[in-house]
Amino acid sequence: MSWTSEEARRVGDATELSLASRRPDGSLRPYTIMWVARVGDEVFVRSAGGPDRPWYRNALAAGTGRIRAGGVEADVTFESVEADADAIDRVYHAKYDRYGPGPVGAVTGPAARSVTVRLVRP
Repeated sequence: MSWTSEEARRVGDATELSLASRRPDGSLRPYTIMWVARVGDEVFVRSAGGPDRPWYRNALAAGTGRIRAGGVEADVTFESVEADADAIDRVYHAKYDRYGPGPVGAVTGPAARSVTVRLVRP
């Protein structure tokens, strides 16, 4: 299964996304709030604090979790990718530049590209 166009739009249009990875016993870790970018029907998040952020390490280690955004709640798998980085940067700038260069700079540019996670519907 993949995102429907409507789901991708709703999740991608949301200002914030809540993400929880699964623990080894299958339960969800606490949700982390972050910014989200949609390119076409694909949905991405980036680790603003780099690769050492607990949510990022846990998501990649677990491989699965759950998101909530734009009225959509869904199970997802996490894929570390170097997708169309320029397009993702443009989406982040268009949505979040109003918050200033510091916050947007944390999720755009070369350093942020290496911590891009694609959210995939299983």
